[in-house]
Amino acid sequence: MFPYKLVFVVFETVVDFFQYFNVCVSDRSIGTKIKINQYTTYLTVGDALLQASAYAQYLNSPRYRHAILLQYAFYFWLSTTVLLTAGTLFVMWLGEKITDKGLGNGASVIIMVGILARLPQAFWQEWQAKIPTGGGGLLIFVIEIAVLIAIIMGLIVLIQGVRKIPVQYAKQIVGNRQFGGARQFLPMKVNSSGVMPIIFAQAIMFLPTLLSNFETTQGLARIFGDHSNFWYMLIYAVMVIGFTFLYTALIFNPKQIADDLKRNNGFIPGVKPGQPTADYIGAVMDKITLPGAILLAIVGILPGFAQRLGVQPAFSSFFGGTSLLIMVGVILDTLQQIETQLLMRQYDGLMKSGRIQGRQTVSPASM
Repeated sequence: MFPYKLVFVVFETVVDFFQYFNVCVSDRSIGTKIKINQYTTYLTVGDALLQASAYAQYLNSPRYRHAILLQYAFYFWLSTTVLLTAGTLFVMWLGEKITDKGLGNGASVIIMVGILARLPQAFWQEWQAKIPTGGGGLLIFVIEIAVLIAIIMGLIVLIQGVRKIPVQYAKQIVGNRQFGGARQFLPMKVNSSGVMPIIFAQAIMFLPTLLSNFETTQGLARIFGDHSNFWYMLIYAVMVIGFTFLYTALIFNPKQIADDLKRNNGFIPGVKPGQPTADYIGAVMDKITLPGAILLAIVGILPGFAQRLGVQPAFSSFFGGTSLLIMVGVILDTLQQIETQLLMRQYDGLMKSGRIQGRQTVSPASM
């Protein structure tokens, strides 16, 4: 029997997909931002099509062939590819709407919600693994929760940690009013690269697992496939440190900061404007990047240590890595956005004592 209903669903999905795609790429009135959105949409569609087709082909492999009728294999592959691609674009559209209408980055909020959705099940699995064993299982579970809270607190310090460089602005008198002369600070983040070094390192570490089909490389694939392996954690930590320096060098430009300070009549006390200022800012950034990179590497390998100590894999993923970094970072950003909205409307901060500790207490130098 020919699957008319399946073909109709696929056709509707394709039409919706092209309608949204046309909306994304047709508006050219905003300039550069729309151009960036267009290129992002193109890349997202291409990447989603590639991954969806590969995933559908994997499900259509002999391993799962018993679950799919042979005469409908092509329709299954086509419908799965189109539906997964359309779902990806829908999530992308939803993230853009949250960014426009809500607080913070919409895509990050969606990812955070997906991570938090796994937390109750991970708690329950860890509870089930510890309580029936007896012999202090409840105490071990409480200790694990306390360690998780301590890691989250340390991660908050890592994300919000800054080195404050004093900046002085020259005084300007226009008429009877004085402008400038204020002493401000240029905040240099300890972890300016965010979660990107861990993502890069995980992508590179995943490549050797593709060699598991060859007999001569099965040992190497097993090492890189086991996140609790000592050599895996060592190589992973080194790669995170290296990618932290690399990504920081790509996104941080001391020369531009020095030029902006000079253009706005600002200077660092005791440092000459121009190239000496750029060299000073670069040297400070190198000094604070090293401890930030080491701490980020420790955060990345903490799930492996947790697994070696007997924590369930689902729960150990919340002890560090991308899951915890994204979750804590997005929550802090959302809190900052909420407090900014409250302060703009002359309300007090979220806490009884006023502003959140570590937030908006430093006036960054205007660039």
